Amino acid sequence: MANKLKMSKRKKIFLLCWLASIAVVLILIFLVGFPDEEKSESIKDAMKDAVLHEHNKISFFGLEVNPSLISAYAVTAVLLIAAALIRIFAVPRFKIVPGKFQIILEKSVTFFNDMAVGNSPHKPKFVGAYIFSAGVYIFFGTIFELFGVQVTATNGNIMSLPAPLADINGAIAMGFTSFAVILGAGIITNGVGGAMRVLKDFSLPISMSFRLFGALLSGLLVTELVYYYVSLSFVLPVIVGVLFTLLHALIQAYVLATLVSIFYGEAVEPKKQKKKVRTK
Repeated sequence: MANKLKMSKRKKIFLLCWLASIAVVLILIFLVGFPDEEKSESIKDAMKDAVLHEHNKISFFGLEVNPSLISAYAVTAVLLIAAALIRIFAVPRFKIVPGKFQIILEKSVTFFNDMAVGNSPHKPKFVGAYIFSAGVYIFFGTIFELFGVQVTATNGNIMSLPAPLADINGAIAMGFTSFAVILGAGIITNGVGGAMRVLKDFSLPISMSFRLFGALLSGLLVTELVYYYVSLSFVLPVIVGVLFTLLHALIQAYVLATLVSIFYGEAVEPKKQKKKVRTK
């Protein structure tokens, strides 16, 4: 009973502190209000540039590129270095009784492996490795924007690097790469018949690409809208940015891994041999 009373008191204190912090934030919002000074660009231009990247370009070895390309290179480099370090230093030290890091790593690998075995039981090894890699890239590529890496655009504006898949080009590349994996597996396993199984779903790479792009772009635009107004930029950007980013990272990684494993399983499924009926 005493422990329960202590827990209830702690909950009440925590709730009161939370409500007090919200009240302080609201008071600050009403006191500050909207700024009188003019913005360097309108909210329409800011959100349009977040989609099309017409103005805020990044110089990359003398070439003007979209900022998402720099994000893609940075995320890829970090993941490759992390994978090499884990394989060289962490994996040889794995124990029968696992530690926290080993548990997280094994649970992650097991999750995607079970998905591959469940959706494509005939040849699950390759697709398991692919959806694990794609899922990890989507997850960490999405949460990359939370770090707020600041860069200077070619027009002199200071901006944060967005998620790689918030660019339509990155989303299309991921969608068509996944489609190529499915198509290649179908051809290798079942020849022309396997290719026809995949090609009948001709809209698959388009749907995967635009699903990724639309989901991640919606979070980017909402965050851009919140950051644009000073009166909303005390606590809301943290809440909105973290929630939208984490939800999209988890959901989109899961959705793409599920779709790829399902269509891969259909492509590599062995042909059903018809039983010949003997006539007397």
